[in-house]
Amino acid sequence: MSTLYMVATPIGNMEDISYRAVRILKEVETIACEDTRQSIKLLNHYDIKAHLISCRAANEKQSSPGIVKLLQQGQSVAYVSDAGTPGLSDPGKILVRHVRDAGFPVVPLPGASALTALISVCGFPSKAVTFEGFLPPKGNKRIKRLKELLENGPAFVLYESPYRFLRLLEEIKELDNMRQILVGREISKKFEEFMEGSADEVFANCQNSNTIKGEFALLVSGSGKAKKKG
Repeated sequence: MSTLYMVATPIGNMEDISYRAVRILKEVETIACEDTRQSIKLLNHYDIKAHLISCRAANEKQSSPGIVKLLQQGQSVAYVSDAGTPGLSDPGKILVRHVRDAGFPVVPLPGASALTALISVCGFPSKAVTFEGFLPPKGNKRIKRLKELLENGPAFVLYESPYRFLRLLEEIKELDNMRQILVGREISKKFEEFMEGSADEVFANCQNSNTIKGEFALLVSGSGKAKKKG
């Protein structure tokens, strides 16, 4: 039966892709991409030839019915985001809903993830981790949500751009500077770096750097207490 494959792609290092993912990408006739210009770099690296179509955040609603039509015609389709697993902090949810509603199977092909990579090297004593992804970029909603995460108890993971990274550290420092933080920058890439300490310590370390560049993932330790209900 025609199938939609949700394929996790490398978050940096081109070698961080499974044999199965490469095989499926070579077998399907069509690959839907968050950004065809980005995906073509990976496909060329593995000599993968397929018809590429765009399915990004701005056009996912419009392109999803066309992908369903390809499935109805007997084709299997792979979907890839720019990096990592689609449908998490990337497009993909709308497409999956359309395909499932049309009665076709959706098969995940797991792979690289900044979230799991960061957790694997943190060493924090926590059994539960909340994945938040990106906070609202500014305003009261941002601070309110950050306070909720700090008060809820479990450790949590945030993604942040280099333009707001120092501000995020300042915000955490003002709300609770006792938390331990592990920052992963450019995970799996050439200039991969990990920094651990309080928000104050990490902030001071980053201020001494000449530039703040790259993609950041932050794991903030839990408070050791869960928020009471009722």
